[in-house]
Amino acid sequence: MSAIEPVKRRWPEDRSRIPVSPQLALRVTVIGGLAMVMFGVIFFRLWYLQVLSSEQYVQQANANRERELPIAAPRGEILDRGGQAIVTSTTTNAVQIVPSALPPAGRRRLALYRRLGRVLGMSAKHIQALVIREREAVPYAPVTIKTDAGHRVLTELGERQSEFPGVQQQPVAIREYPFGDMAAQVLGYVGEVSEPELEKRAFSGVKQGTIVGQAGLEYYYDSYLRGEPGEQRVAVNAAGYPVPTKLAPRQPRAGHSLQTTLDLGLQRSGEKALLEGMERARAGGKPAVGGAFVALDPLNGEVLAMGSYPTFNPDKFAKPLTEAEYKALRESGDVPGPLTNRAAEGAYPTGSTFKPITAMAALEAGVITPEEGLGAGQCIDVGGEQFCNAGHADYGAVGLVEALKVSSDTYFFEVGRLSNAYGEIIQRKAKELGVGVSSHLDLPSQFAGVVPSPKWLAEQNELESKCRRRHHGHPCYIVAEPGAPWTVGYNMDLAVGQGSLETNPLQMAVAYSALATAYRDGGEATIVTPHIGKQIDDADGSLVQTLRFPARHLHLDDADVNLVMQGIHEAASEPGGTSTEVWAGWDQSEDPVFGKTGTAERLGHLEQSWYMCYIGNAQRPIVIAVTVEEGGFGAETAAPIARLIASQWYGKQKRFVAGSSKTF
Repeated sequence: MSAIEPVKRRWPEDRSRIPVSPQLALRVTVIGGLAMVMFGVIFFRLWYLQVLSSEQYVQQANANRERELPIAAPRGEILDRGGQAIVTSTTTNAVQIVPSALPPAGRRRLALYRRLGRVLGMSAKHIQALVIREREAVPYAPVTIKTDAGHRVLTELGERQSEFPGVQQQPVAIREYPFGDMAAQVLGYVGEVSEPELEKRAFSGVKQGTIVGQAGLEYYYDSYLRGEPGEQRVAVNAAGYPVPTKLAPRQPRAGHSLQTTLDLGLQRSGEKALLEGMERARAGGKPAVGGAFVALDPLNGEVLAMGSYPTFNPDKFAKPLTEAEYKALRESGDVPGPLTNRAAEGAYPTGSTFKPITAMAALEAGVITPEEGLGAGQCIDVGGEQFCNAGHADYGAVGLVEALKVSSDTYFFEVGRLSNAYGEIIQRKAKELGVGVSSHLDLPSQFAGVVPSPKWLAEQNELESKCRRRHHGHPCYIVAEPGAPWTVGYNMDLAVGQGSLETNPLQMAVAYSALATAYRDGGEATIVTPHIGKQIDDADGSLVQTLRFPARHLHLDDADVNLVMQGIHEAASEPGGTSTEVWAGWDQSEDPVFGKTGTAERLGHLEQSWYMCYIGNAQRPIVIAVTVEEGGFGAETAAPIARLIASQWYGKQKRFVAGSSKTF
């Protein structure tokens, strides 16, 4: 060859024509399908968000710019039995600061606080602290500085508005008690709900800051009275501060009204009578440190009037109390304070007002016969211990009716001694009639009472023993003689309403109501549930609910009841009766009085004055219970108070007629 020839390359055949394996084709198909599905899901989701859900997310975005502030609902009124308001809500203007409208922090803002403080009677430092605290908690809400500032303050702020930038007046509803301290322990008071209270079932669903009932009827019927708060919708910016808006508020719904069984005239007259009796007792050298009364309809348990002294003005709780102020209202040393409703929460021996209960127990158990003469002499001796009549009087051996009439202690000491061999007959009868058991009154607090018995004493001894072990052997004085067994002396003291017996006017009124209804109805006693609520009304006055309270029924021997009632009727109407002088001039034929004095001994105190009575008017019967702590003998202090209360109920001339009998 004359020249070198180029080498010819052989290129491979076209790769696309290489056959694909079935496995690879399947993989490609699956991956492609998954990619298509994923792209489809993403596309559908975008379409769903942009088209179908756009309105929903716009609303949520708007909600992120809105906040809700509660608008307090006006509380419902509390009315007396005739429909007259005794607790109301009134509208006043609260002084508020709008933080976003304040001058810049510094001298100008501090100067504003000083000016406002001079008008409100508050320090600039206190106003500043309120603003800082509330702004940190709810930055978009106005800060309330003073709720009820008074007409002068509000007028001054309105006339000088330019000097108070960021200060506004806002209408608010506040609780008002137009009769001041009248029935204060019964009506109760209101206050802002606390964090511990929010966990209670009674305040389920209530929001922080809501005004709720804190005591008395205000607390017990709070769910009816509270109403339903409204909402003010506030627009806020990204920082959470309010901006101008025209968002419409949801208006609150006012609470229901509570119509009570209280008779306004009788309530006011009863409290006036209690104070007059206590003042007369003090003028006679007795301390008369506290007292209470209850007026009850014995047929249905309606509380017609209930009072306790010392008392307080519920309006004091319109602004927060200091801890010292609240403690002074709760107690004074070891003595219950004005917040205590002595009529239902008191814990006292009753003295001779308990004797009708002892008599019923002994008669029905066959311990005594009505004619049997007992109690001769000034005293009776049991195991070397003397049990004597008041003033060492000697009534001789008398029967049951006479013993009740003159209130012979020696007679009932004998009954207590004899009854001890029959077991707990006095204790059982007391509890059947309503003493020593809860009365189920429609108030949040009441004392269940103590009727001493062998079982009760054993429990007290056990408590004393445990307490001593905790205190390294030191006595706790739960019982006077730790470990001592039940003796006949306990039963003798109980028979005359002394010893460890503890009850109150409310329970005694229930017991006397039972005797009164048995006397009226041939031995068929009604054990009423005392109550103050009558019905729930709407804001327009229409009936929402009638409140009902069950009663128990107890059969008592008609002849025995008649004997007991005869004895206490003669005590209030016959010569020699313990309260006959008190009822001098009273028409016993039209309004017969069945009354029993009581003078109870309390360790470390002057005698406690008691009076119980039932007035057997056919159309308007009433049971009245009165007690005065350290008030002396029953006929001298408590009985005249009861007569004044009865005079109001029956429209008679009011006369304070003190008796001179010195009996238990």
